[in-house]
Amino acid sequence: MTDPTQPGRTRTTTGSAGPVRSGPAGYLVTGHTEARAALNDPRLSKDTAVFFAGKGSGRRLHPAVARTMLATDPPDHTRLRKLVTGAFTTGAVAALRPFIARVTGELLDRWPVGAPFDFVSGLAVPLPVAVICELLGVPEADRADVRRWSADLFASGAPDVIDSASSAIADYMTGLVAARRRSPGTALLDRLVAARDGSDRLSEQELVSLGVLLLVAGHETTTNTLGNALLALLRHPAELRRLRARPELVPGAVDELIRFDSAVSTATFRFTTEAVTLGGTEIPAGVPVLVAIGAANRDPERFPDPDRLDLDRDASAHLGFGHGIHRCLGAPLARAETEIALRAVLDRFPGIRLAVPAEQLTWRHTRLVRGLAALPVQVR
Repeated sequence: MTDPTQPGRTRTTTGSAGPVRSGPAGYLVTGHTEARAALNDPRLSKDTAVFFAGKGSGRRLHPAVARTMLATDPPDHTRLRKLVTGAFTTGAVAALRPFIARVTGELLDRWPVGAPFDFVSGLAVPLPVAVICELLGVPEADRADVRRWSADLFASGAPDVIDSASSAIADYMTGLVAARRRSPGTALLDRLVAARDGSDRLSEQELVSLGVLLLVAGHETTTNTLGNALLALLRHPAELRRLRARPELVPGAVDELIRFDSAVSTATFRFTTEAVTLGGTEIPAGVPVLVAIGAANRDPERFPDPDRLDLDRDASAHLGFGHGIHRCLGAPLARAETEIALRAVLDRFPGIRLAVPAEQLTWRHTRLVRGLAALPVQVR
């Protein structure tokens, strides 16, 4: 159905068809309770290598992109995740907050006053890219290429573009790992190289793949979260005024903003390893299960009046960061970036407004993520 609150958005919701339904591509889960259960069910595997073995998909994705930590199950997933968890703890993110605030300020200094300006290219893209590149140790001169390759990886209906980008970013990470071996530093990638070379807890392909995953996932969803969140506030002026008057409410508002317009519309690939019953529907073994995060976050059974942005709502149960052992590792960092960026924009530009009618905004065409191609705003 078409979502009347989000022009141009098609949103699957629960209703007479039920929270779990079958289709030509497998099973689609749209109910919040069922989605939460699916995300945490070990019978739903993420091991794409097993599922696609012998199926001949015809894709030419680089193995470092096709076989990331997101496409593994325990015990491999547990081992890989443990190596990077420390970089995204509350304490580690707190140490990054001054850097996030400084980069945000520098980017806002470039905004023209009184002329239309694209929030996406002016803040939502460069801020998360700068933060994750700083964390990993990616040189500043290479960050424009990282942005381009990442955008191409999510290009919808363009397999050649996606495959080419996968090879480009994997080749880049391979070279960066080699450079870090020659001249080690203190960045997260240096610690992963040391783990690989020291106790051999990583294969070389796993090392490159983990670096690629952190680089791409570390900014892509945050970019879309920032754009979606600001648009939601601009289209709900009463809530925007509340945050402007009481900026201390921003941290609590982040959950509702993520719930209202999730940057991840569909969770990454899963398939059943045995028959599973979800929402009264029996799903046979060996079939794909797509978990519709965006629909689950608008499930009226869990969030009454779900199409209304309500910053007083307790939306902490949203699934925007996933759930279970695969819950987004970088959630604390994404929250910090969103909070700092929104507070800075509202504080510095109290008169910010859309520069074009909302109906004219364009959205990126991707399956997994949902975000704006551009968000023209005007400040004074």
